[in-house]
Amino acid sequence: MTTRAKLTLFAALATALATFCLTPLLHPAGWIGQGFFLIIVAAGAGAGLRRLALPRALTVLAQLLVVVYALLVTSLGSSLAYGVLPGTRTAQAVSQLLTDAGNDINEYAIPAPSTHGLQFVLAGSVALIAVAVDALAVTFRRAAVAGLPLLALYSVGTGLTGGGGAWFWFLLAATGYLLLLFAEGQDRLSRWGRVFHGSGAQGTPGPLSHSGHRIGLLALVCALVLPVFVPNGGLGLIDGGGFGGSGGKGNGGVTSLDPVVNLTRNLNHPSDTPLFNFTTTGDASQQYMRIATLDTFDGANWTASKQPAQALPSVLPPVEGLADSVPRSSVQTQVAVTDKLDTQWLPLPYPAERVMVRGNWRFEPSSREVVADKGQKIAGISYQVVSTDLQPTPEQLRKAGPPPPDVITRYGGLPSAFPPQITSAATRQTAGKLTAYDKAVALQDWFTSSEFHYQLQVDPSTDSNAMVRFLTDRTGFCVHFAGTMAAMARYLGIPSRVAIGFAPGKPVSDTQYLERSEDYHAWPELYFAGTGWLRFEPTPSRGSPPPYTREQAAPAPSASSAAPSGSASAMASGGPSASSSCVVRAHQLDDCGNDKPAVIVTPHHTPWFLTWQALTTFAVTLLLVGALLAPMLWRLRLRRRRLGAGRHLPGAPELSDEQVLAAWEELIDSAWDLGIPPDDAATPRRTVQRLAEAGRLDATAQAAAGRVALATERVLYARDLGPQSPLGADVRLTTEALRGAAGRRTRARATLLPASTARLRRRWADRLAARRDRLAEASARATARATAPLRRLLESLGRLGHLGRRKQD
Repeated sequence: MTTRAKLTLFAALATALATFCLTPLLHPAGWIGQGFFLIIVAAGAGAGLRRLALPRALTVLAQLLVVVYALLVTSLGSSLAYGVLPGTRTAQAVSQLLTDAGNDINEYAIPAPSTHGLQFVLAGSVALIAVAVDALAVTFRRAAVAGLPLLALYSVGTGLTGGGGAWFWFLLAATGYLLLLFAEGQDRLSRWGRVFHGSGAQGTPGPLSHSGHRIGLLALVCALVLPVFVPNGGLGLIDGGGFGGSGGKGNGGVTSLDPVVNLTRNLNHPSDTPLFNFTTTGDASQQYMRIATLDTFDGANWTASKQPAQALPSVLPPVEGLADSVPRSSVQTQVAVTDKLDTQWLPLPYPAERVMVRGNWRFEPSSREVVADKGQKIAGISYQVVSTDLQPTPEQLRKAGPPPPDVITRYGGLPSAFPPQITSAATRQTAGKLTAYDKAVALQDWFTSSEFHYQLQVDPSTDSNAMVRFLTDRTGFCVHFAGTMAAMARYLGIPSRVAIGFAPGKPVSDTQYLERSEDYHAWPELYFAGTGWLRFEPTPSRGSPPPYTREQAAPAPSASSAAPSGSASAMASGGPSASSSCVVRAHQLDDCGNDKPAVIVTPHHTPWFLTWQALTTFAVTLLLVGALLAPMLWRLRLRRRRLGAGRHLPGAPELSDEQVLAAWEELIDSAWDLGIPPDDAATPRRTVQRLAEAGRLDATAQAAAGRVALATERVLYARDLGPQSPLGADVRLTTEALRGAAGRRTRARATLLPASTARLRRRWADRLAARRDRLAEASARATARATAPLRRLLESLGRLGHLGRRKQD
């Protein structure tokens, strides 16, 4: 394999290894197959174009066009005319894909769903990096500089994923880059070895090459191992702390991706995916599974503040602000997570008392969140939770005193210049309400009234301007209802925050409930002295309003009571229920009383590489490559047949006349390929002189060509030939001398498009002419046979007429 071929191979390998760092960005990562295909196309296009000896800039431009075309075919085959020709429809489709990708980037958290737009952007980015690496490393022979696009690819991939598993992606990318450097340096080092240590074996690496391998391996090991032992402020490839892919740094705080983005993504997911199921001893219609809280509002977004976390204790600390006088009951919940749930938070009923779960987890006391630590995955785990079901009465909440000052400071107040449309609406809807509890219930009743409508196809923004639009249009989804009510509560002096989690799921058996992607939900939590944080439900047709917000509510019997209540029996039966909770769920799921199990139908998608557009492209590409390589392959086969396998080696039997003439024809054709056309009128001796002058042959090569010419003259003119020695070495020596004197472009054209293929065209033309002659002769013979009787009749008639004239005379 030539050095250039090795560089092409290792440049593609380096790009492919660096591409793996992008796999965590989308789930599933099926787009990686398209990315690898485009890397292969970039490498193949570069290798083929460089054989044409084009200018370097033109080679890169043509290579880029080929890769862009392959990207369009594999991503937008349906928009191409006849499946192969891009046009205005293709440009519009590309523009739409880029627009969709921009919207997806703004909307989705990582890992984002594998949408068509995001796949197009990632595959296109990989294709551009592949062209850049191949151009720098092979076309311009700057393999070291080719590390810059590889570094950009690695930095983007690990930066967007928060650094999780960065050491592994670094290992892959660095290995590919070192292999590329070794491939470039091997030829240089081997030449040094021949200069200093004699000729040696071709391609045998010398001491310098081995030293380079050792230095590269040592540098790679140091880059991976040293950050573990050297303090670096969290800048190393191996993070000793944090929380997995989105972990915090410093003092163990909880920082994460925006849960609102994750919520919006799942609510808009095209399929209703099962995420986890649970069994509970409590009322499942009120079982909200909470994962995170957003406690900071800056006028633009509800976000989670960074709070110190601790190792998950066996028994969680007491609930903040909860008095002993509040009725409560203990609830036990068993949760089993599917492999579709990908989040760092553990879904828990609020407030949890104990969490029995295996693995690495941390606990944030103020929000009572349990968060994954040290790369812990939630997919596929099972755990148990003991929680408290708070059952305060409306009267208790009305008599609640003022919240503590620290709670008001942290969870109260609004940004300056808050829109008056929102504050005036809060004042108007709570007019005449004297207590914080009555004001909160008034806001909940207003939002759940017929004035507002639940709609997912709206802007998911939560800033103050979005709240004004929401109050004007009266349309939105849970994020708008929860965020707006929480902001209004703060204006009214009620500490508030927004919780993210899951609304009550769907019963699938007597004791088991299923949470799906459509059950993602947001709701406000308001603080009341003596009770702590309580859930409210302002979103219409979603979830269930808590019992303490209904005036007729009374403390529910304990879940540990020996006599089960009628509502609990109805809930556990999984069948139709006439309870108020069933009515609420009927509005939400439209399946109350439907005993059919939830069925998730996964649509079948044909892989892109099996579509007819992709298969057509592959076939056309193979045909083009075959047509491009056909002259070269024919020439190689003809050379091998003329010189033979072992026929022209020393010690081989004497050559026949045909073999000597074949060697002479090979020498003439090799010169023809290198720009010296044959002269059929010249003798072999005169031909050698012309080759020596045009090809600037040295004495050794001229003598080798003379021996081939002498053997040819003996076959053509001598009566007694004598022994004919092998000529293959002389033919090859002369050909290499002619190639050394020719330019780079001439050598490339001689390899890829040899001029001697004209013999093949002439041979075909001669064969066609001979076939036409044979057909003409056969046609003439057939015509003669068919007309022979008529000719004989005419001849007979002619003779009779001649006899009649003679008799008259």
